[in-house]
Amino acid sequence: MRSVHVVLRKEDIDEVALGNGKVAVVFDILLATSAITAALSFGAVSVIPARSAQEAKAQANLLANGNYELVGEYEGNTIDGFYPPFPLFLQTFCLGKTLILSTTNGTAAIRKAMNAGHLYAGSLLNGRALAEHICRHHSSETIVAICAGSSGRFCLEDFYGAGYFISCLLQCGASERGLSDAAMAALLFYEKYHTESDGKTVLASSRTGRWMLAHGLAADMDYIHRQGALSVIPVLQKTASGWEIRDAAKQTFSF
Repeated sequence: MRSVHVVLRKEDIDEVALGNGKVAVVFDILLATSAITAALSFGAVSVIPARSAQEAKAQANLLANGNYELVGEYEGNTIDGFYPPFPLFLQTFCLGKTLILSTTNGTAAIRKAMNAGHLYAGSLLNGRALAEHICRHHSSETIVAICAGSSGRFCLEDFYGAGYFISCLLQCGASERGLSDAAMAALLFYEKYHTESDGKTVLASSRTGRWMLAHGLAADMDYIHRQGALSVIPVLQKTASGWEIRDAAKQTFSF
């Protein structure tokens, strides 16, 4: 691939530059992109990323009753009338459904990155499979790993997730010569804390990780940390009703 870059917050996304055919991978490790990956692995048909609760409800009006579920949070609080986006809870209801997902940071980052030539959702769960897919289908393109961050703030766990993804890219044959300084920093950070115990410490030490532990979500965080456990490739694609994230591993695409 031509080069690999890391954007530290969604607020730093250059939408015009992404429009020049770049491949974007959004990371919101705690919680949105991990939830998307998990939901698709649990049998969700697709995930529609919404900017807000209002937009999510408008999307729901376009779908048949019984075919979708509303999922989302705002500033850490589950939106009224929505399910919470916790991976281990999603598996109880998402089979065969389209999830309409609205979150404070992750879906906002995805929507801001939609100018990219190809857009994927990345996590620790699917970082290896995603890296292999990108090396296979986008070997000559520029890759931009986007850390969603949290309301304008840098997030430790997203940076760690981007570093894991970059480590997987290198194992698939990408060259360190193509890494930007931010990409190299993410890689070095991940390599410093790559063991299972150290990785869990990184997640638990982050601001969102501390919030999850305080709210009894330790099991979800352990699930999210299962590096390379899933082969799901969440890719944003155009559909008759708008934009949806589906699992490229279950479909045939022309890239």
